[in-house]
Amino acid sequence: MNEHKFDAKAEIYSKARPSYPDELFDYLKEHSLISENTVAADIGSGTGIFTKKLCSYVSKIFAIEPNDDMRSVAEKKYAAHKNIISVSGSAEDTKLNDKSVDFITVAQAFHWFDRQSFKAECRRILKDSGKILLVWNARDPESELIMANYDINRRFCPNFKGSSNGIDFSKDAFSDFFEGDFDVVQFRNDLIYDENAFVSRNLSSSYAPKPSEEKYDEYVAELQELFKKHSQNDTVPYPYITRCYIGKI
Repeated sequence: MNEHKFDAKAEIYSKARPSYPDELFDYLKEHSLISENTVAADIGSGTGIFTKKLCSYVSKIFAIEPNDDMRSVAEKKYAAHKNIISVSGSAEDTKLNDKSVDFITVAQAFHWFDRQSFKAECRRILKDSGKILLVWNARDPESELIMANYDINRRFCPNFKGSSNGIDFSKDAFSDFFEGDFDVVQFRNDLIYDENAFVSRNLSSSYAPKPSEEKYDEYVAELQELFKKHSQNDTVPYPYITRCYIGKI
């Protein structure tokens, strides 16, 4: 796992990244994927955005995160949630016991993992009937605002490859990870951003320049101009699609 990709990004990541729609958790309950008896592991849990949302639906959840900065920010959120156990571990070495969890979730992180090593680790820690959820809040690539935003990223961010490191979201792209057939579902998760939230969302990305780096100010200025072009009543609609892949390994 690329645990240093988000060094010095934890605070802005925690504030700028979206949560996940209630409809997703309703779906998980309705399909008996989670219940009040479920022991879950959220792997690559970052600043705890997904973990905190999931914890109210399950008995216990292990939050596995290798980045010290991200995990520290998350643990502040977890203080009031006694069923969350924070673990310094990675996708390939979770530190969990064999056959110890019913359900594994990966929110916004799978594209950073060594896929086959992670698969082996999942097989080790999952109970025999357990399943895995891979989920992303992906920006809608058909939006005019998002297309213009991506053009700015290409000019200022050498490591920009597209949404979620350029991952292919087609079902076929995950067939080497899941065993047999698996489900693909998606939900709208559109947000409304003011200028600060819009700029912060961009700066929370791993590829975005940090304040000490060259062209940071110019990058921010371009984003501010883009916001002004598309804003109405000092906000812009920011379109997300929550993409989910659920199955066995």
